[in-house]
Amino acid sequence: MSFIALVRRELRALWHDPWQLALVSYIPLLGIFCLWWLFSAGLPRQLPVAIVDQDHSQLSRMLARQLKANPVTDPQNFTDLTAAVTAMQQAKVYAIVVFPYDMKKDLLTGHKPTIDVRYNSQFLLVGKLLSSQIQLSLGEGLLHVAGLKQLASGTPKSQVAVNLSPVKSQTTALFNRNNNYIGFLVPPVLVALWQLLSMLVMANSLNRELHLNPTTNIDSATNHGVSNVLNVAFWPKVLAKMVLFTPILMLQGGFILVWLYLCLGLPIAGSLALLLLAQSVMLLAVWSLVLLVFVVMRDSARVISFCTALFAPAFAFMGITFPTHEMPQLAQWWRLIMPSSHYIESHVSVVSYGAALPSVATQLCSYWGFLCLLPVIYFLSRKLLPITVNATSAVTAYDSDATLPVKGQ
Repeated sequence: MSFIALVRRELRALWHDPWQLALVSYIPLLGIFCLWWLFSAGLPRQLPVAIVDQDHSQLSRMLARQLKANPVTDPQNFTDLTAAVTAMQQAKVYAIVVFPYDMKKDLLTGHKPTIDVRYNSQFLLVGKLLSSQIQLSLGEGLLHVAGLKQLASGTPKSQVAVNLSPVKSQTTALFNRNNNYIGFLVPPVLVALWQLLSMLVMANSLNRELHLNPTTNIDSATNHGVSNVLNVAFWPKVLAKMVLFTPILMLQGGFILVWLYLCLGLPIAGSLALLLLAQSVMLLAVWSLVLLVFVVMRDSARVISFCTALFAPAFAFMGITFPTHEMPQLAQWWRLIMPSSHYIESHVSVVSYGAALPSVATQLCSYWGFLCLLPVIYFLSRKLLPITVNATSAVTAYDSDATLPVKGQ
């Protein structure tokens, strides 16, 4: 049996499988462009915020104008708090700002009125952004009022700014100065999508071996005697699949990097070649997990279902939007199984810190656990694949015997 014949066999199977062909051609392109388009604005703008004005004073209207001037918030007036809460529960608004009764009077008389600000923290990024921007807008408005009050009491104009803000602070994002959500969210989202597509490609290719008829040996006439029996030359067949699909999927991964950091011009401090190296190691780790699941389950529907459930929450486990050390212990163990969780550390270090090859190579050592799967997969394949072959042969023979009386009538 020639290894080239095995590769040709995989090429022929790919050409005659429309779904598999779509997974390696236009579906990744559509997914990449659609996800980029969703975040193409860069920053969330005009987020609806409910304003409940119970004071109806010049001060409350001025604060509402401050919120209107902020490009992030879009104030919408509500007559009562109940209607505003209902709107937030229905996701029509993302935050509520309540100006209390006699707010202006309390300020003028030296009291401390409370402005009630509520936001929906289920939307992590939206809630965090609104919380900071609402406080910033209200703070600037109230600071202006406090300045007028000090001027009215006779404080020199040069001293007012010092009294109001004796210490000024400036916050600058080191690796995302424009707070652009494309550079923050799109790369890990696309990595999670690419991992999911890679899983589906290998799982579909392995599942095809379960549906070939071992008794008729369909491929033997056209593929130079390659046997359809599942456990015959199983590892050469797996190697042929890897030889075929590795370059194709690395082209997809490389296109993601070129699109983000060359076409869109997102900032990158390191080398794209190191990211390609990290992607190749991640790809092999993904396929080792898919191969383990296939050998254990040996059922098309179960393999796809289990792998999808395993890899679907990859973005949440990357630690980009939520600190991983705050996750439950079970979730942290699940994260260690995700190859994308290991890759994202190399990605961030190369893109943000400009990490060199020695640092990336040290991070790639975290994949050592996936190497330990290889002897386990080999042992299970020797034990379980013959059982599947015998069961399939028994079912085929039973079906053939059942048709004999019908043909004899």
